[in-house]
Amino acid sequence: MWFDLAAIWSFCSSPEFHGAIRRIDQKTNVTNATLVKVPFDLKHWQTVAEEVGPLPEPTSNDPTQWLFKGDIFNSTDPLQVAVARMLGYRWPEQPKEKDNTDAFTDEDGIVCVLAVRSERPASERLLDVLGAAYSQEWSDAVLLKLLTDAGSAPGTSLEEWLRNEFFAQHCKRFHNRPFIWHIWDGRKDGFSCLVNYHKLIHKLFETLTNSYLQDWLTTQTAAAKVGEPDADLRLVAAQELQNKLKLVLVGEPPYDIFVRWKPIEEQPIGWNPDLNDGVRRNICPFMTAEALRKRPSINWSKDRGSEPIREQERYPWLWKNGVFTGDRINDYHLANAQRRAARENLATTHTGGI
Repeated sequence: MWFDLAAIWSFCSSPEFHGAIRRIDQKTNVTNATLVKVPFDLKHWQTVAEEVGPLPEPTSNDPTQWLFKGDIFNSTDPLQVAVARMLGYRWPEQPKEKDNTDAFTDEDGIVCVLAVRSERPASERLLDVLGAAYSQEWSDAVLLKLLTDAGSAPGTSLEEWLRNEFFAQHCKRFHNRPFIWHIWDGRKDGFSCLVNYHKLIHKLFETLTNSYLQDWLTTQTAAAKVGEPDADLRLVAAQELQNKLKLVLVGEPPYDIFVRWKPIEEQPIGWNPDLNDGVRRNICPFMTAEALRKRPSINWSKDRGSEPIREQERYPWLWKNGVFTGDRINDYHLANAQRRAARENLATTHTGGI
């Protein structure tokens, strides 16, 4: 089987393959139906493959691909990879052995754009990551090229890129399934932080809300008292953001996580996301709260197809007026009391009512 694959690869990567296709079809948009009509001399190409040697190990320098190994320097999008590495994100095929950039990885996966809680601002920390990745080749000219390649206007600083451009580019690069979230209070001079969503468990979210953001609130309160310009406006914006994040933490509608394929008793209560449910489900409360720097192109309209019949008590969203519809709806909300009652009911059923 491997030998057949090597032969096929040798043929498809050779100039003869192109010629063989063009003898059949001269159109620009060659279809799959044409490709399967191309004659293939298996024995000949097995011989060629044997002479060439083993197939190369599959690899990719594209950070959107499963095979990507987290290499900043050789990636197709160094800035995006560097931010992810700074926040402790690891690609599935990334080597377990630490490299130079791991020394600058943030432990909790929360990095504020401006200095908060005695931590250095994100731009300074990102410079450390990039410097370690590029080593002796690192320079101001390299940074300028990275920003230009990312689409920034001349003169854009790394801090400005992080604050104003990073998240939109991140959403686009990763097909509107962002795993680094930019949470902010709506002001360009206000509270703004980057978060590794994969690390954002309930306890860490509480730390973000009640420690990082609270530190910023304390600073703005003091600044407002001495009459620092716009400090009062920054204070109000940060207070509003804190209130929104507390709503997401509690998770009452409409700030709840709803997972269509899970019964009520398995629905999360408050901010307790299951990464296996996907970004589309778990980012919903943050988008409802308007706490993100940009709104990713995600919607929760009804998905195609229908569900197999399920119990009405455990899957009420699949029923309407006592009739099973099976509609794959995603915009549905459940109060925490409903979720708790379902869990208690299940526990009672399993214990035989004891």
